[in-house]
Order: sequence, then structure tokens, then C-alpha cells
Amino acid sequence: MVEKARRSAVESDERGNPTRQWEVFVRDEAGDPMRHVGSVAAASGTEAHEHASRLFGWYAADIWLCPAEEVERYSTRGLADDAADRSDDDDGGEDDESEEPRVYKETASASEVNSL
Repeated sequence: MVEKARRSAVESDERGNPTRQWEVFVRDEAGDPMRHVGSVAAASGTEAHEHASRLFGWYAADIWLCPAEEVERYSTRGLADDAADRSDDDDGGEDDESEEPRVYKETASASEVNSL
């Protein structure tokens, strides 16, 4: 039996920028899943789209923007844990590709995710 992950809400951190923040999701090709690629600061959705297109969407088929204040984050870890992991991983060397991908019994045979 697999134990379910225990997640709790993560308080949003102050980003130090008074401009509205937008989370950016892209889909490279039709049929690909959307993936989170980063965030941009912009006063409007139109401006956010322009920034996101230049930074993340050069060849993306789709770009989705979401106001950062509307994103609810749940994690088994806190932001401090994430920051510590990033600083541990930043050793100045090449990416460590020796880590095997995680596959769980529930999703091992799943080939795609159906959208609603």
C-alpha cells in the first residue's frame, strides 16, 4: 500500500517587486502538456504576455498566464527546504543526470493526462 503524501499550504512569499506577478505556463507543441517555466512582472495580462513570449515562449504553441496571487501552493516541504535544496544543487558543475526518474505504481502505466 502506498502512503498518500501529506501536503500543507505554503504561505506566499513577498517577492520584493510591487508590480503584479504572473506565473507562465507553455506548451511547446500541440498535444504536449503545459509546463510551468517561470514568472514575469507586468501591470497587465497583455504586458505579461509580451514579456513571457520573449523570455519563455520563442517556439511555444501556447502560453498561459496566471496571476501569481491566485495560485495556491501545497507542498510536502516548505519554501525554506526548496531554497536549501537549490543552494545544495548549485555546485558550479554540470547537471547531475545520474538521478533516476521517480515512477510510482499508480502512474507507471499512464501514458497521458486527460484535460478537463
